[in-house]
Amino acid sequence: MTPTGDPDAPITRLEQALHAARALVLADLAAREVAEADVVSMVEESVVQRRWWVEQWPDGAGYVAGLVAQDVQDALLETYGRWPLCPVCGGGDPHALEVEPELGPDPQWVCHKAGVRVAAIGRLDSASGGTASS
Repeated sequence: MTPTGDPDAPITRLEQALHAARALVLADLAAREVAEADVVSMVEESVVQRRWWVEQWPDGAGYVAGLVAQDVQDALLETYGRWPLCPVCGGGDPHALEVEPELGPDPQWVCHKAGVRVAAIGRLDSASGGTASS
């Protein structure tokens, strides 16, 4: 069903981008076993905020997944700790992956310490390790 309530109305590009972003970030949260109800609420809050952002800048629809991932990462840092932890660097201090590009299409989880791409947003299930930690 679309936001207008008409089940026969076509799904807009905006709604497609928001639904895709939600699904990708939820997949990463589930892959790292942190998709608890309060964390899912963080995703929903980000999607609400990003809906307004994309309504103001429709050309930014392709960037929403990376922005939602960053929003959730920031919210988790405030309440739980760093997420997602880097599965590449075994020793030393645990550190979180970063979204790259910060504002662009095809966002990736990247370890800047090792200088490697770990996984696309939504594909953390293909990379090993890492739950939230402070």
